[in-house]
Amino acid sequence: MRKPLIGISPDRSDEANNIESHFFLRRNYCSAVAAGGAIPLILPYQMELVEHYLDRLDAIVLSGGMFDIDPLWYGARPAHNSQMCLKPDRTQFEHALLRGALKRNIPILGICGGMQLIAVEMGARLFQHLPSDMPSQIEHKQTATCDIATHRIKLAKDSRLQQILGLDELQVNSLHHQAVIEGNQRLLVSASADDGVVEAIEIIGHRFCIGVQWHPEYQAHASEHKLFSALAAAAIEFRIMSGILPGQGSL
Repeated sequence: MRKPLIGISPDRSDEANNIESHFFLRRNYCSAVAAGGAIPLILPYQMELVEHYLDRLDAIVLSGGMFDIDPLWYGARPAHNSQMCLKPDRTQFEHALLRGALKRNIPILGICGGMQLIAVEMGARLFQHLPSDMPSQIEHKQTATCDIATHRIKLAKDSRLQQILGLDELQVNSLHHQAVIEGNQRLLVSASADDGVVEAIEIIGHRFCIGVQWHPEYQAHASEHKLFSALAAAAIEFRIMSGILPGQGSL
């Protein structure tokens, strides 16, 4: 049986209309997916190829990046323009990828901004700038290097995330200035920081759709590899349930 194929959304440099702009992705996203037992594949923002991607993929990872979702996507007005960086082409592409994956029940892992996009798709809203909207003594955009865990989160009992990690709490890194405000009927909050900031979510009723606000690809905690192993296992299950061997389709 072949290893499952997991697509990862990249970031982009410069402006979208700059002929020299690049798609890029930190290597540790790919190495974490590979170590979990899957084949990582970086997905360029080609809107006309979204359905073709989904025809071939066994799971997706919506990666993080130094950008924000336009508040208009969740029915709010921009409140902190000087703190905001928008990449409309990336958001549009990831949104189409997410919607298609949800429709097909393809396993999904959202990291940082990827988690926030999942939440917005499920009808949640975001704090646009935590230092202003929810002041805290916890440093959510840490100055320490990213492989160092800087604050604690507590996991919801019997959540999918708690079952995967086998922990009630853990120390995580923190690299964000926005955050999900709260869950709803479709969205379970599966982890929170001590100051109440939402740190993980799960879509209720989906085969595997987990969003985490921190960056587990840095492996700052010894348990975080389990998240990528669980994603690979869910990807294999998806293809078996679909009647297709993992990775059977050609690229």
